Amino acid sequence: MPPRATGDARRAAVLGSPIAHSLSPVLHRAAYAELGLTGWSYDRFEVDETGLPGFLEGLGPEWAGLSLTMPLKRAVIPLLDAVSDTAASVEAVNTVVLAEDGRRTGDNTDIPGIVAALREHGIERVESAAILGAGATASSALAALARVCTGEVVAYVRSGTRAAEMRRWGERLGVAVRTADWADAAQALHAPLVIATTPAGTTDALAAAVPERPAALFDVLYEPWPTALAARWSLAGGAVVSGLDLLVHQAVLQVERMTGRAPAPLEAMRRAGEKALAER
Repeated sequence: MPPRATGDARRAAVLGSPIAHSLSPVLHRAAYAELGLTGWSYDRFEVDETGLPGFLEGLGPEWAGLSLTMPLKRAVIPLLDAVSDTAASVEAVNTVVLAEDGRRTGDNTDIPGIVAALREHGIERVESAAILGAGATASSALAALARVCTGEVVAYVRSGTRAAEMRRWGERLGVAVRTADWADAAQALHAPLVIATTPAGTTDALAAAVPERPAALFDVLYEPWPTALAARWSLAGGAVVSGLDLLVHQAVLQVERMTGRAPAPLEAMRRAGEKALAER
């Protein structure tokens, strides 16, 4: 895609429900400022599955792209003209690029965002890994591990249904997945890489079980930060990758896809995100 002219009036936004907490406007606006895209704006809109078709139909040619959060990542797929292989692999779209002729293309920047965040912290290959949780983020984590992990991934889950889902995702993504009960989640902390994909507070009880010499933890949360698990992990000398790392890296890819400008200003976006979180 050719770069847009800096003075063009172009629009983008993040959609979801709830959406008020989203840091995406802060990150994208910081990128626009750094890139000199003075005519660009980025907003947030409260949109659920019911309202999504009407919202998309109402978009004009000035719209360049959308970021999507829950509960829209799967609901949007039937409304698109094309979906990238990455997004199709986990049936989740977090990015929609809008062409001036109205064509809608869905992509997933969470998966390469996880890989990039890990790489930034020196984690390019691990022999095995553990995932805490089995929601939508866990499937993206599995897809990222297909590019990073050479051996088994153990997923710690709360139900047999979730366990079966994770095994199915593993088969689909080409990852050797073994499931274990959440009651044994403390064992996960001894893995070379632990990815925590659970809601705030879920892993707090595991902080006391952090080993003396932990390896690497990727906690997808960014607020509140640090989580109890991440704080204890860092104190023990282990490598910690945060949800803000993921948020920034996936947003960098979104900016590049929507604007046609690369590279997006990673550090300016990170500083803006850190400042916004500190002021909350």
